[in-house]
Amino acid sequence: MNATALFRSPLRQEVQAFGTVKKIAAGAALVHENSHIHHLPIVLTGVIRVTRTEEDGRELLLYYIAPGESCIMSFLGGLHHDTSKVNAVAEEDSEILLIPVQKAGEWVKQFPEWTDFIFKLYHKRFEELLAVVNAVAFQRLDDRVLHVLKQKSQLLQTHELKLTHQQLADEVGSSREVISRILKHLEHEGLVALGRNKITLV
Repeated sequence: MNATALFRSPLRQEVQAFGTVKKIAAGAALVHENSHIHHLPIVLTGVIRVTRTEEDGRELLLYYIAPGESCIMSFLGGLHHDTSKVNAVAEEDSEILLIPVQKAGEWVKQFPEWTDFIFKLYHKRFEELLAVVNAVAFQRLDDRVLHVLKQKSQLLQTHELKLTHQQLADEVGSSREVISRILKHLEHEGLVALGRNKITLV
């Protein structure tokens, strides 16, 4: 995706003038919890996984950022000179457009198109976070695991996921032993096929 294809002129000219394109390798961190936020990241290619670390050290998957989307929590944190409350890691090799937070804030007042982009992001992320709360509170863990696998498969456009049991456990906030039992059950049900460091959706 071209860095300016998301917007029309004159916003496009501003993006060309102040935006920076950066390549992020799979597994590399884009944002760490408690780090200061200087840029608003917009994903051009690839997928970014956003998680939150609990007090006991376990991670919980909040949402994925697909091409053409951004992390609204980074925008809000940077705008209020706050530190990041989330981790953002590249799920696969990705290309990111970095917008200085100061400019991102100024554009809200200058460009209705940008304001609409930010509010749509906020609405989408709010719904996703509500879904996470609902899943943690009411959904069975095996249903959550299957949902995460399907979501990841759809975003990466592949049924074969390079994923360890520990990585999946980290994403759903559980232990490797519990996730391994659930995956064995899903395999017995004919829903997944397990391999070495990979899970295939059947």
